Amino acid sequence: MRSSSGEHFIALDHVRALAAFLVFTWHFTHGAAGYPVPFDYVSPVFFLAPLDEGHTGVALFMTLSGYLFAKLLNGKQINYSSFLWNRVLRLVPLLAVVITIVGLQEWFGGSLQSYAFSVASGLVLPTLPNGGWSITTELHFYVLLPALLWLLRRHVLLLASIVAAAITIRVGLHAYLGEVQSPAYWTIIGRIDQFSLGILAFHYRRTIRDRHFLAAGVLISFCLFYWYFDSVGGWYLNPSYPSPSSIWIFLPTIEGLAYGFGIAYYDSSFAVSRGRLSSFIAEIGKYSYSIYLLHVFFVFEMARIVNQHIMWIADFYRALAWSVVCFLLMVPVAYLSYRYIEAPFLKLRRRYVLKSVHPTHRTHGLTTEQLS
Repeated sequence: MRSSSGEHFIALDHVRALAAFLVFTWHFTHGAAGYPVPFDYVSPVFFLAPLDEGHTGVALFMTLSGYLFAKLLNGKQINYSSFLWNRVLRLVPLLAVVITIVGLQEWFGGSLQSYAFSVASGLVLPTLPNGGWSITTELHFYVLLPALLWLLRRHVLLLASIVAAAITIRVGLHAYLGEVQSPAYWTIIGRIDQFSLGILAFHYRRTIRDRHFLAAGVLISFCLFYWYFDSVGGWYLNPSYPSPSSIWIFLPTIEGLAYGFGIAYYDSSFAVSRGRLSSFIAEIGKYSYSIYLLHVFFVFEMARIVNQHIMWIADFYRALAWSVVCFLLMVPVAYLSYRYIEAPFLKLRRRYVLKSVHPTHRTHGLTTEQLS
């Protein structure tokens, strides 16, 4: 979480590490077809439900993006073209490598033409491989960011109206399509809630700071909600995919509210240690983008090898323990990816923060005047 200005937020690196672990565990325990742990499994330990439904790690990433950019741009004027240039340098090199590797696999499999079309569609549709679909959603967020900040500059509740508008759109889509899981999960139609609520969480961080009992209540409530969501079928079995359940109208908002509160609470309430364990977790967060895009090449085979050659892990608790081991095995791979693919391009970043702006002073630049 080091910006072009040199600022580094170790607490947010911890959050990124958690988000990467959630996604990795989702794929390790359940795979693409409920292997080794069947999708219909529901843990009686309710606070493990977000791990059993680890796809929610994507929502944590999205909410964190909103919070982070609010923190970086707090009360500052920025050069928007340089901001976009830095995001391209941050995201595209590794994504291009992943697209190429998957393209070679498709070429040998004989379906390169359809793959090329899906990659070309990836600027608009969630069709990029290995989790790259979420980068498309991030791109849409960057395009909308000036408008979001313009609304926030006028009144904080105008940004909240974006969330209300997104819910209204999902209500309409659910009535028209009979399901809203697809747009809610894969596109900005659902994810805009999480970006916006991340920004709002930063705005209200001082209100959230040191609210320990409230934080415990939010955590317990969110885990209980996800335990209920898991018990009624979760991502795949409610009763099928895509789900006709109306729960998907509100699920992105619930995730954004819970994660926004949790991020702001953790970031503002504690002086995070820089000891060995804390620094190690922060390093994982630093490499989390590589873990996120590259783990798909390894995670399913890891689960198969463990289950068939080392230990039966169709039991969720065993699979969860082994997912920790295999996640740690991904860290050296991610380190090499970060060092040799990501880091060289990060040296080309431009400084996009121009200056601080007084909260009541209006300029023609892109600012976040009322975030603090």
